[in-house]
Amino acid sequence: MPAIDSHPAVTAVIPTYNRGWALAEAVDSVLGQDYPALELIVVDDGSTDDTPATLERYGERVRVIRQENRGVSAARNRGIRAARSAYIAFLDSDDLWRPGKISAQMAFFKSCPGARICQTEEIWIRRGRRVNPKRRHKKPSGDIFTASLALCLVSPSAVMMRRELLEEMGGFDESLPACEDYDLWLRVSLRYPIHLIDDALVVKRGGHGDQLSGTAGLDRYRIQSLDKILGGEGLTPSQARAAKAMLREKCRIYAAGCRKRGKIEMAETYETLAGKYP
Repeated sequence: MPAIDSHPAVTAVIPTYNRGWALAEAVDSVLGQDYPALELIVVDDGSTDDTPATLERYGERVRVIRQENRGVSAARNRGIRAARSAYIAFLDSDDLWRPGKISAQMAFFKSCPGARICQTEEIWIRRGRRVNPKRRHKKPSGDIFTASLALCLVSPSAVMMRRELLEEMGGFDESLPACEDYDLWLRVSLRYPIHLIDDALVVKRGGHGDQLSGTAGLDRYRIQSLDKILGGEGLTPSQARAAKAMLREKCRIYAAGCRKRGKIEMAETYETLAGKYP
């Protein structure tokens, strides 16, 4: 890809923090896309490793934004605000795009002009070896709200969405240190279908120690998201019933874990929260 396109149709946003060991491969996978009207923004969220030196080598082919460490939501939101295009695609700095990913998604939007968001299938790599996702991770297409309540079924690295949809949703919730993607996709899927392109155009790499998805106790952030959605507007009766049932179940499991660890007051907090939604 040549120097930054002054009139891009798509902006790729890579948030990164101390991932100099993987960042170049992620950047190269964007620059190697065959879609011409594409700009790349990398938001360096306060890295202290060799990330700045790695990015400097790309010159004008990459727009680099540096900020103090504020978390992945703030980094993505900063990239969204800086984007100059109508479509936004995200790539986590430890993942890769396969060739043709952006072209396939833009072709989808051309064929389905009413669509607001789509994602692709992906290949999972764990500690250098390919693994098959479990059945519960199978990506649905269309109305995925109820299916997405238990766990996140949308991968940021596989998504492309209209910028106006991100603005409507208010971007990623910066108060969430993790599960910020679960939160956003629930808010989106509550209102709009999330379409799936049945081609594996993303390589999702995991198993390394700095992944937020490996952090213990993540369900407390999913509970926070569910509580927020249930306190808002727009749910149909069936959506509300499904969300309440999932919140109660997650609270039950999380409270039991708290009691097991002797955190009685915290357990009671989640038991009380569950009682709000009979």
